[in-house]
Amino acid sequence: MHTEQLTVGLGERSYPILIGSGILGRVGEELSRLAFPHRIAVISNSTVTTLYGEELLGSLAAAGFQAELISIGDGEKFKSLQTLEDIFGQLIRRGFDRGSGMLALGGGVVGDITGFAAATYLRGVPFVQVPTTLLAQVDSSVGGKTAVNHPLGKNLIGAFYQPQLVHIDVATLETLPQREFAAGLAEVVKYGVIADREFFQWLSRERQAIMAQVPEVLVALVKRSCQIKANVVENDEKEHSLRAILNFGHTYGHTVETLSGYGTVRHGEAVALGMLVAASCAAELGLCRNEEIAAIRDLLQAFRLPVRLPDLPLDAVLEVMARDKKVKNGVLRLILNRALGDCEICDIAEPRPLLHAALARLEGL
Repeated sequence: MHTEQLTVGLGERSYPILIGSGILGRVGEELSRLAFPHRIAVISNSTVTTLYGEELLGSLAAAGFQAELISIGDGEKFKSLQTLEDIFGQLIRRGFDRGSGMLALGGGVVGDITGFAAATYLRGVPFVQVPTTLLAQVDSSVGGKTAVNHPLGKNLIGAFYQPQLVHIDVATLETLPQREFAAGLAEVVKYGVIADREFFQWLSRERQAIMAQVPEVLVALVKRSCQIKANVVENDEKEHSLRAILNFGHTYGHTVETLSGYGTVRHGEAVALGMLVAASCAAELGLCRNEEIAAIRDLLQAFRLPVRLPDLPLDAVLEVMARDKKVKNGVLRLILNRALGDCEICDIAEPRPLLHAALARLEGL
């Protein structure tokens, strides 16, 4: 099966995204082509390295790279300043210098923390993303958003820092637990809702092949998702305006994650719930209809994502939302869909009545 390639066009910081099935063993030759630094710190966790560490390190060694593994804990709770400090300690003790590079092998947590470590170690060294979860492949590995969590909020400490390459092998999804695969599909649905009605309809038609993880269908799904994200990032790298649309479903979603405790609810599961709340807010403002909320809900259900909202006190929800990164001068910025395939950014000065009505609407559907 041939490899698909996209480019994230950011001038001199442009980089390729390679997508295929069974291409993990080609990482070494691709990095040679990029003239990537000879010495590489591979950041991963024991779960992923047990599955793919040997193949990746073998590929790097065969291409003449000197790679060393740095292992971090597995899970959202390890996306912390403490883990970052542990990574820095190992890099310093092992003598990694400015002529070194980093490689993230794993899901979103590994990718986000590796990117932030690369952005800040010695004021910046090159890094590459080798994402092994669907969520990371279609979302977090592309676009250069890197961060760690703080106990008071998700992704509050980070930097925009682009990788040199994103190398995506959809075959790694075979070993992903079903719940994690489903969590990644939430971000895929998001792209259809906010940017591409035809893609949304394709997802509906192909739902069985997607859940059966047919390789060519997964490659097409990942490619379209990455293309939509790349188009947005090219136009607004630092999220001054347009890039905010990628946060559709994330405002309420992050609230669910924060109030449930990181790691209890998967990020994608929280985003699925957040998309329903956002679509319901959109319906309250006349931007979409109940039928479109129902279409989103049906697709999320087909992908085994939650559609029942947790019982969270409205005051607590509003308090966490007020700390959201998208709040400016006390005004909450919500991304709301216009029907299916389009969206707009809405500034909401008084979110309480809108949220109250939207939650009631969802209960009635």
